[in-house]
Amino acid sequence: MRKLFLSHTTECVLIAVIIAMSIFLAFATDRFFTLGNAFDLLNISAVNIIFAVGLLVVLIAGGIDISFAVAASIVQYLTVLALERIGGGGWTSGFLIAAGIGIALGLINAFLIHRFRIISIVATIATFNVYFGLLMFFTKGVSLYNLPDWLTSRVVIYEREMADGSWAEITLPVVVMVVCTLATWLFITRTTTGRQLYAFGDNPDGARRFGINIGAMQFIAFGWLGLMAGIAGLMQAHYAQEVVPNALYGRELDVLAAVVLGGARLGGGKGSVLGCVLGVLLVSITQNGLNLMGVSPFAFKMIVGAIILVAITLSSARIGALAPVFGGRISADGQPAASGEKR
Repeated sequence: MRKLFLSHTTECVLIAVIIAMSIFLAFATDRFFTLGNAFDLLNISAVNIIFAVGLLVVLIAGGIDISFAVAASIVQYLTVLALERIGGGGWTSGFLIAAGIGIALGLINAFLIHRFRIISIVATIATFNVYFGLLMFFTKGVSLYNLPDWLTSRVVIYEREMADGSWAEITLPVVVMVVCTLATWLFITRTTTGRQLYAFGDNPDGARRFGINIGAMQFIAFGWLGLMAGIAGLMQAHYAQEVVPNALYGRELDVLAAVVLGGARLGGGKGSVLGCVLGVLLVSITQNGLNLMGVSPFAFKMIVGAIILVAITLSSARIGALAPVFGGRISADGQPAASGEKR
């Protein structure tokens, strides 16, 4: 038991904090500890967890991407327009189109980082603004409400009537989230490529010497996040039953805070799917509890900012560790490597 705790310290601490917070909120508000609220938390958290497991892969590989939420917004728009062109389509065509567009947007980030050796956070800040600017320019901020019937029809996996006559429901996004989570876990823990991503994020130079294809690692990591962003975008459209251009704007910081809270190391080489999911749930429970207690939503933003600040401060990786291979080389003294230095 001691060995299990030591090897999963972050996850165990998160579980303890979630239990403690849930007990506190159960006494603080009578609406928190209900089946309906628990199911609502799962339904609301599903999209963020899909985002999070995709971002986890990028963080493990030593990069940072903050453009994925805006990319998901683009996926929503283009997918709905494409479905309209083909007469409505269905779930299969919807998933294929959304996944394809999401992967393409992720690969654009990987190309910029690999080809031009731009630090990943700088590259994705740029694409974040480019993606959002293009989206708002071409859509003029107009929302889409005329979605295919199959996309707006609620798919209830499990439901139960409550004492007050309301219904507690588990909907399709939760099932999709479980599949994405399981797929990511299998990918990073049970495949050679997944182990290479950990090695690459932990020691890029050593990974190169062992023959790991650096470019492939970058494209795989950002492509996987693009895939998850595409799926999450489709699920968001299904859940909201509309496509709003800026609905996901700002979601990237909440997800980043949750993933680093779950134990993913800024600088790469560390992170688990379980910790990632627990991090998202803790952030969601915090937001839900504050809302039920009538606390200003700005307090939640302060908490998210504090989480990111603490994670960066306590990270064992130097800021310079965000740059090697995912951008220009930075030497031990924090200065750019000499142009003649071997890469």
